[in-house]
Amino acid sequence: MHPTTFILTAELDADSFGWLDALRRRHFPAERNWLPAHLTLFHTLTAAQVDRLRTIALPQQPLALTFDRVRFLGSGVAVAAEAPELAQLRTRIVAALDGTLTRQDAQSWQPHVTIQNKVPPELARALYDTLGAGFVARRGEASGLLVWEYLGGPWRPHARLPFATAPA
Repeated sequence: MHPTTFILTAELDADSFGWLDALRRRHFPAERNWLPAHLTLFHTLTAAQVDRLRTIALPQQPLALTFDRVRFLGSGVAVAAEAPELAQLRTRIVAALDGTLTRQDAQSWQPHVTIQNKVPPELARALYDTLGAGFVARRGEASGLLVWEYLGGPWRPHARLPFATAPA
């Protein structure tokens, strides 16, 4: 039996999530689209690493994001995000995980939401050109972290770690 694998994403504000999820539902191949729109911070975490996340001081307010451009992925398209405060938090998480990351997670982080993947390059290029031609940057927020259990394709929600404490 393989150990459980977890994925860590940023929780997006409702408007950003709605916009990006609609793009994903429209353009991601339906037979492979098992997931809602998401901005991944780490692709592969262990249960012990997820436990360590709970020891990290999280922000007490949402973090600003700017979805600033369309990105060509070769066989897909993403909406890229400028997220300096989220990048700082990710760096703190890396330190808390003692450098025990997979090669994919140890690479330079480029925040984005994939809206199309695993299509022929010419289809990806056409969508990139279409979306890029009329793209207008949008502001959004990350309001917490979402931990997902990887199920070999689909993901199952495991935990939510909010940034802002709920008002009393």
